[in-house]
Amino acid sequence: MRLAEIISDCEIINSRGDLNVEVNEIRYDSRSVTPGDMFVAIEGFKTDGHNYIAQSVEQGAKVVVVNNNRIDISTIREDVTVIVTSDTRKFMAMSACNFYNHPSRDFKLIGITGTKGKTTTSYMIKTIMEKAGRKVGLIGTIANMIGNQEVEASRTTPESVDLQKLFRQMADADCDVVVMEVSSHALALDRVYGCSFDIAVYTNLSEDHLDFHKTFDNYLEAKAKLFTMAKEGFVNVDDMYAKKLMDIATCPITTYGIDNNPFVSARDIIITNTYSDFKISMNRTLQRIKVPIPGRFTVYNALAAICVTAKLGASVEDMCVGLEGVQVPGRSEVVPSTRDFVIMVDYAHSPASLESILRAVKSYTRGRVICVFGCGGDRDPFKRPMMGEIAGKLADITYITSDNPRTEDPATIIKQIEEGMLKTKGEYKIVQNRKKAIEQAIRRARRNDIVLIAGKGHETYQEINGVKNHFDDREVAREALKHLPEAKQSNY
Repeated sequence: MRLAEIISDCEIINSRGDLNVEVNEIRYDSRSVTPGDMFVAIEGFKTDGHNYIAQSVEQGAKVVVVNNNRIDISTIREDVTVIVTSDTRKFMAMSACNFYNHPSRDFKLIGITGTKGKTTTSYMIKTIMEKAGRKVGLIGTIANMIGNQEVEASRTTPESVDLQKLFRQMADADCDVVVMEVSSHALALDRVYGCSFDIAVYTNLSEDHLDFHKTFDNYLEAKAKLFTMAKEGFVNVDDMYAKKLMDIATCPITTYGIDNNPFVSARDIIITNTYSDFKISMNRTLQRIKVPIPGRFTVYNALAAICVTAKLGASVEDMCVGLEGVQVPGRSEVVPSTRDFVIMVDYAHSPASLESILRAVKSYTRGRVICVFGCGGDRDPFKRPMMGEIAGKLADITYITSDNPRTEDPATIIKQIEEGMLKTKGEYKIVQNRKKAIEQAIRRARRNDIVLIAGKGHETYQEINGVKNHFDDREVAREALKHLPEAKQSNY
C-alpha cells in the first residue's frame, strides 16, 4: 500500500522524503523489520523504539515514524522517508486501521471493560450469539478465537497493529460479531484508537493496575474512554463508580444490575455451589435463567451478556440455552470429582477479585473455605499484604504459596503476603511449592468444604526466573484427587 494512503487522517507535524513510497508492513519491533517496512518508534516501559531506528533502517525500513523533539531526523539516512508526529502510538493505531482497510467496520464490535468479569461476559456473549447462528470472533485474556479456531493470547488487548491484523482475519473469515476484552492499558496506550465500537460494556471497577495508572482517577478515566468511542453502552449501575463513568461517557447508556433501579434487572436469585439462577423480565414475561457458574457476580455478567445479545438480535431461547451451556476456563471452574467436597480454580489475582470470589464461595459453602493463593512477581507489591489480609479474614484456612514469581524471589513475595495475614486471626500455612500447596489443601478438605485455588485460573504455566514451565492448577488438582484414599460419592 502507498504510504500516503496509510497515513491518511494521521497527525503529521513534519515529514521528509517520498510520501508515495510502497510499504509492505507496519512494524513497532525493530527485530521484525524486513525490507520495505514502515517502522514506528514507540516509547515503551523497558525500552524506547527511537534507540533502534538505525537497526530498523539497516534491516530495510523504507519509512520511519518518530515522536516530535525525540530525535534529530537529520541523523536518519537520507534515502529513508521520515514522519514526525506528536504521538507515535496514536499514529500507529490509525495507520494500522488504514493499512488493513478499517476491518472493525465490517462486523459488530463489542468492547468489554472493567476490573473483573470481562472474560466471563465475553464468553457468555460468544456462546449466545453462536446459538443464534452467528460467527463470532473473540479477543481476550484466555485466547483469541476466529469462530472455533483458537489463537493463543499474549496480552488481554493486542498492540494496535496486531489487533487490526487480527480484525482483518476475522472480517475475511466472515465473522458477524467480534467481542473483545478492552483493558485499561489498551485504552490508555491507544491500542484501540480508531476502532469502530458498536457497543461498550462496563462491568465494575476496583483498585488494580495502579503501578501503571498511578492514581485511581487515571484508572477510571482510562476505562471511561471506551464510552467516548462506542455508539452505545451498557453499564453495571450497582458499581460505585458507575455514575462517574456515565458522566464521562458520550454515548447513550442503558443500565443493568440488581439493586439500584437498573433498566435491566435480575430477581429471585438463587446461588448454589455449582450454578447461579435468576429471573429476568424479557418480552413482558419473567424468564428464568440458569448459568453453571456459581456466584452473584455471575448474575451481573449474565445480565450484561443478555443486554448485548438482545441488541444484536438473539432470541430468548438463544440466551437461555447459551448461558446454560457456557464454559469459561479458569473462572470459578469446578474440577470434576466424586468427592464430597468441591475444588474450584479461579483467576482471582487482585485484592478485589480475591475478596469477591471468597465472599461468593463463603455465601454458599456449608463447610470450610480452604484457599490456596500467591501473588505474581514484577507486579504491584502493595496489593500483596492486602490480599493476605483478605484471605485471613474470609477463608477458614489459607495456604500461601508461589504464583508466577517471574524475576522476583518467591520467598520475598510470600513474606509480603504474610504481613497482611498476620493482621488477622486466620489460620494459614506457607508452602512455597505450588504443587505441594495444592496437594496439602486437598488432603485437608473434608465433607462440604471447598478448596479454592486462586490466582492463575486458565494459565497452563508458571513463570520462574523468566522461564515458563508447564503448570496447570486443574491438572495438579485432578492428580491430587487420584492419590486420596477411597471415598464415597459426592453429594454435589
